[in-house]
Amino acid sequence: MRLASTWILAGSCVAVLLAAGPSVADEAQFVEALGNLKTSSFITKTEAAKEIAASDAEQAFVVLGALLEGRLYVRKAENDVVVAVGSGDEVEIASAAHGGTLGAVAKTDLKRIIINNQMRIMLRSDLARLSLRATDPAQRRKAIVSLFDSLNEQTVKLMRAAFVTEEDAAVKATLATALALADLDSLDTKTQIAAAQTLGSSMHTAVRNRLAALVESGADDALDEQGRQLLATAKASLAQIEHSRKIYGLVETTFFGLSLGFVLVLAATGLAITFGVMGVINMAHGELMMLGAYSTWVVQQAMPEHLELSLFVAVPVAFIVAGLVGVAIERGVVRFLYGRPLETLLATFGVSLLLQQTVRTIFSPLNRAVATPEWMSGQLYLNDALSINYNRLYIIIFSIVVFLSLVTLLRYTTLGLQIRAVAQNRNMAKAMGVRGGWIDAVTFGLGSGVAGLAGVALSQLTNVGPNLGQSHIVDSFMVVVFGGVGNLWGTLMAGLSLGIANKFLEPFAGAVLAKIFVLVFIILFIQRYPRGLFPQRGRAAES
Repeated sequence: MRLASTWILAGSCVAVLLAAGPSVADEAQFVEALGNLKTSSFITKTEAAKEIAASDAEQAFVVLGALLEGRLYVRKAENDVVVAVGSGDEVEIASAAHGGTLGAVAKTDLKRIIINNQMRIMLRSDLARLSLRATDPAQRRKAIVSLFDSLNEQTVKLMRAAFVTEEDAAVKATLATALALADLDSLDTKTQIAAAQTLGSSMHTAVRNRLAALVESGADDALDEQGRQLLATAKASLAQIEHSRKIYGLVETTFFGLSLGFVLVLAATGLAITFGVMGVINMAHGELMMLGAYSTWVVQQAMPEHLELSLFVAVPVAFIVAGLVGVAIERGVVRFLYGRPLETLLATFGVSLLLQQTVRTIFSPLNRAVATPEWMSGQLYLNDALSINYNRLYIIIFSIVVFLSLVTLLRYTTLGLQIRAVAQNRNMAKAMGVRGGWIDAVTFGLGSGVAGLAGVALSQLTNVGPNLGQSHIVDSFMVVVFGGVGNLWGTLMAGLSLGIANKFLEPFAGAVLAKIFVLVFIILFIQRYPRGLFPQRGRAAES
């Protein structure tokens, strides 16, 4: 029994050693090649880089990337190869062999490993091939796309092998495109025809350029029947690509218009509440958005270790801060000026200047960059012609949630009923026992809090500074007036309409002229419909 157990144990050890053998050999090849990078001979370094790429070592990708970026050094004292991070007189270094951190050293203690242009070209190709084995599908797809313009026999062989085992649909489609590009150079015309037909479904610029070059090269040549068929297939695929790119271009423009429109809606919703209910032209509305943006920055500074959660904390903080400041403005300034719109405008303009200067005193006049959490970074890849930015997509969702929450509050709660009653007929609401002064304060605070939420969204699109609100206050008023004073659905429709119109005009007229055209349109529209798209209804609404 003991003898059998001994043989089983010995067999297990041999199996483990055999399984680990290739890995140990790869690591040994990697370490030996790493040492050869220290030589001054470019021929030796080129061979060493090839061996590193072929070693399958875990550190291969890191080392080759650092070599390409000029961050691979030799420590003069220890004569080992290290990867440097950062810049300046002192840099953090890590071992190139195993990746362990080695602390900070003076840059004078390091000697950079120099490469030439030929090595750079080779390294880019090697890094892309290594990326084909990455665990992240997005990284694999990016690696394949980077090889579109530098396909060779070895790369195509690797791609054909990867195509058989690839499980991700998007990566597999990109591999099919790359292989079809390679087949365009085939000596077999039937293979070229099949490749040209396959490429008609790709939106990548490199594909379009290759098909266009193929069409131009065969346009005025005497072609046989198969050559004419290849040319016709290439023209059809090119026309299909152009048509699809136009459609996706319209979709992309519409998305950007919607994202701009929802930002306008979010910025104008709070103004629509205060302007519609109280008849107050609040020129400090932009500064309330600014306070919301600064609140986001402060929250991020207070919890640097929890950046991914900071926005969820910043949303209620920004709403409370901006809302309390709004209540203070209403109780301290606005309530003494009801029925005097010009004085209210001038007073709130003065408050806006005071808020700007207060922020400059506390935070300095310099802009502050609010970090974007990882879950809001990057793009949602749909195809090579259309990608959607996550930050804009989440802002659209956030705006919809805020808008629907306000609609629910105003329509289905007692507070909302009282706010609507005051908006439609203030005197009658007071006669029915509604406390007008309290409703005014709550309404102004609610509108200001929504402005703070708009500031949270804007902090993810632009830098935070004392003048942030000034660039959005005019657009907010345009949306409110165009949609109909005090009507949230009008504000929604107006914001989306102006945002989409602006983005569709920009390619033809430029950003400045597009805004001018939109402004002229609103002026003409208000001349014809002075109460906007959705005028307020009620017994006193006409007054």
